[in-house]
Amino acid sequence: MKSHRWSGSARCAVVITVDFNDENGILTQAPAIAGREKSLSVWRYGAKRGVDRMLDAFDEFGVPTSWFLPGRVAQTHTDLVQRIAAQEHEIGTSGFRCENFDTLTLDQQKDAFRAAKQAIAEKLGRGIRGFRSFYGNWAPGFADFLCSEGVIWSSSWRGDDLPYFHLRDTAERGAHAGPAAPLVELPLHYELEDEPYFVYNLSPAVPVGQPRIPSYREVLANWKQDFAAFHRFGLCFVLRLHPEIIGTAGRIDVLRALLEDMRERDDVWFATGEQVATWWRSSVERNEPGHPVEIFARHRMATR
Repeated sequence: MKSHRWSGSARCAVVITVDFNDENGILTQAPAIAGREKSLSVWRYGAKRGVDRMLDAFDEFGVPTSWFLPGRVAQTHTDLVQRIAAQEHEIGTSGFRCENFDTLTLDQQKDAFRAAKQAIAEKLGRGIRGFRSFYGNWAPGFADFLCSEGVIWSSSWRGDDLPYFHLRDTAERGAHAGPAAPLVELPLHYELEDEPYFVYNLSPAVPVGQPRIPSYREVLANWKQDFAAFHRFGLCFVLRLHPEIIGTAGRIDVLRALLEDMRERDDVWFATGEQVATWWRSSVERNEPGHPVEIFARHRMATR
């Protein structure tokens, strides 16, 4: 694969993202947990301890990050969200209550985003440039809608090691309508997330079928090996974290050790998602021929 030279002639880009959902995410994933205060306390731990530990780690290593939060968290944890923003981390959203987009129409998805955007604007006095679909696929036309609302990037899909453009949905908006520039996707990988390794609740069972919680040493080794490969090939390393998971007293040192390892290289661009998406838009004209996102879009159009 051709190696990209990033901003400032860096060899690779690193975007660290944080999903600060509090109890909203697990209530979407496992509705049966509603009313079970003992279990919900597992996910409320992030606001109690994890956020502060993560902010301290990012400050220690001078790393900018991008945080996704539902609008409801901006209302219920305003002081914490304002502290995150005050330390110059980017704030994006994942809807108003981490909605399951698979169950929503396009109009309902738009409503969820607008409600989140309004809640965050009321508490922070700023707009939103990044979006993450917490759960499920968005409807045709939603990516164009995000652009019309001022969003320039998403980190919701997978399928690549480099950013790519979502195709304009001309069937929904008309061939010459809508935003001038397409939405930039910063793709995810399951192995570069803390949740697949560590999420755990006994009853109700999360994950279904249980065991998790592997060796911290082995998870750190995995992340270091992945970073070394992303650096070697000149890619965009996107890490997805949760304060209630990586922000525990022991696991926060896994994050600190990873940041220390990445900081040892002097040719890494640590950036927010907005910064990478802006650079990509100005430096890359189009997706590579035959990119999976374009094949999917053509198939979807053909089967309507």
